[in-house]
Amino acid sequence: MASEFDLIARYFTRAAPAGLLGVGDDCALFPVPPGEQVATSTDLLLEGRHFFPDVDPRALGHKALAVNLSDLAAMGARPIGCVLGLALPRLDEPWLATFAEGFHALAAAHGCPLIGGDTTRSAHDLAISVTVFGAVPAAQALRRDGAQAGDDIWVSGELGAADVAYRLLDGQYPADAALLAATRDALEWPQPQVELGLALRGIAHAAIDISDGLLQDLGHILAASRVGATLHYAQMPVAAALASLDEAPLRRAVLGGGDVYQLCFTAPASRREAVLAAAATAGARVTRIGQIQAQSGLSVLDAQGQPLAELPAGFDHFPAA
Repeated sequence: MASEFDLIARYFTRAAPAGLLGVGDDCALFPVPPGEQVATSTDLLLEGRHFFPDVDPRALGHKALAVNLSDLAAMGARPIGCVLGLALPRLDEPWLATFAEGFHALAAAHGCPLIGGDTTRSAHDLAISVTVFGAVPAAQALRRDGAQAGDDIWVSGELGAADVAYRLLDGQYPADAALLAATRDALEWPQPQVELGLALRGIAHAAIDISDGLLQDLGHILAASRVGATLHYAQMPVAAALASLDEAPLRRAVLGGGDVYQLCFTAPASRREAVLAAAATAGARVTRIGQIQAQSGLSVLDAQGQPLAELPAGFDHFPAA
């Protein structure tokens, strides 16, 4: 049977790029260009909480890194490298090999090599922890506290599909094979908007990635920037696969659904052409959905300009009783 160190060497050791010391020592070493800051983020994924036990391991390897790269994208940071922690309830080498393929493929696509980590045996379920490191020029990070009154509010990609896929897999919605097939990739294969984040440096005032729902995550920008916002529901980029949904689940998915891993950002109205050019450079779709207001609060208007009532809440691991 393979030892812990055999597993690391077989599935997670890759040649480190020049200038980096990767897997195989007590610490990884990486340089940061002069005048830049290190951006770092950690996410923990737990079986039964963040993914289903029967998920495709290649998709899980991809998503484990994607959710962290999405945080770098939200800061406008260029990936440098990452570390991976795995708690495995059992040794399943075919599963591990496929997981590693998904992880390394996304790492290679974004220049974010695996440079360290740890493996251990868990008593029960699988747990995955990934930490990413990036670099961003000093004073150019896309922080949450920079939104200004008069800014446009934008989102990249589409909204709602991941939430619907999750609820179908979780049994919250009646089985619908066609709808699941049309939405499952959004949940299990999110595409972090790293190139868009880089292109928005110097254009956007504030940004965040949508992991817990549009309204909840935008709310973090509003709180940090001490501003408010008005959104227009009719302008939301709703995933085409959701056209058959009733209004209540559709609204919940679009406004409150998590696992999106697209960017929500604000930028001056005078920079609309620059935003569209940045998106084109990054190969991303962006949609203008509202405006930042000086007065605090968040409202969503319907097609007639009337505020929607009973807005959905986003995800919270520890909701108030």
